[in-house]
Amino acid sequence: MTDAQQAATDTDFTEIRFRVADHIATITLHRPERLNAFTHTMAAELIAAFDATDADDDVRAVVLTGSGRGFCAGADLAGGAATFDHEAVGRAGGRTDFGTIDGVPRDGGGCVALRIAASVKPVIVAVNGPAVGVGSTMTLPADIRIAAESARFGFVFARRGLVPEAASSWFLPRVVGISQAMEWVATGRVFDAAEALAGRLVSRVVPDDELLPTAYALATEIAENTSAVSVAHSRRLMWSMLGAPSPWDAHRLDSAAMQRLGQGPDAAEGVMSFLEKRPAKFPSVLADHEDTLPSWPEPPEDVR
Repeated sequence: MTDAQQAATDTDFTEIRFRVADHIATITLHRPERLNAFTHTMAAELIAAFDATDADDDVRAVVLTGSGRGFCAGADLAGGAATFDHEAVGRAGGRTDFGTIDGVPRDGGGCVALRIAASVKPVIVAVNGPAVGVGSTMTLPADIRIAAESARFGFVFARRGLVPEAASSWFLPRVVGISQAMEWVATGRVFDAAEALAGRLVSRVVPDDELLPTAYALATEIAENTSAVSVAHSRRLMWSMLGAPSPWDAHRLDSAAMQRLGQGPDAAEGVMSFLEKRPAKFPSVLADHEDTLPSWPEPPEDVR
């Protein structure tokens, strides 16, 4: 076990499970008796788990899933009418301090979503059963979403007197388009995996018993065939360019990345392994590229 793996093990967490095997980190939401309902504790633990996966060069991909019958039933509503009243929850001692943005408490779901967005490892979500509210929005910054046939999704905020959180007003229209996003948000209805696939929220739907094998097969393909440095740069380039005003912005960044990586050992190994018709063994680690990896998303000045 590496130092990073030792720093984040199941014994450190109460509401998630964390393990690393075969270069794949699995993060499992683990409140099965509550359909993995989201809490401030779970949010803090998810952030810590993604800190650990980024720090561990042995981890090449992350799979996020849920324990039991569902992925995440949304926010835990045990607080009743005051569940989303930050001041009342704070007075009761039930809120984790995630700091402020523009002078107001940061949304916990947004803190998780932005941490997933900043991951340097590709993230695959395996959605088992219900994924409602933050159970849907937290998946949007992931790179790949796979749904079991039993999966159900819902951006139900308007039915609870709220707005979509977890920075989903930025992510959702970019993932599925503004029309589809507004249909799901304005109705707040819960919909099945087939509709999620048709609306491009997920990339595929598989039988329930094939969900994790499918996710792990994708993660293994990444781990066994690609350069960790290349994947990390590619992930940052692709996501950061979603808001760029011109393809010239992409041309600027990818020209710089081609210059840097093209001189490195992974590019040499990639070419020679192809010419020699053998599997590549890429030697570079992300620690060698901390100064060249594009930073995204960049926190604004009003975050405290």
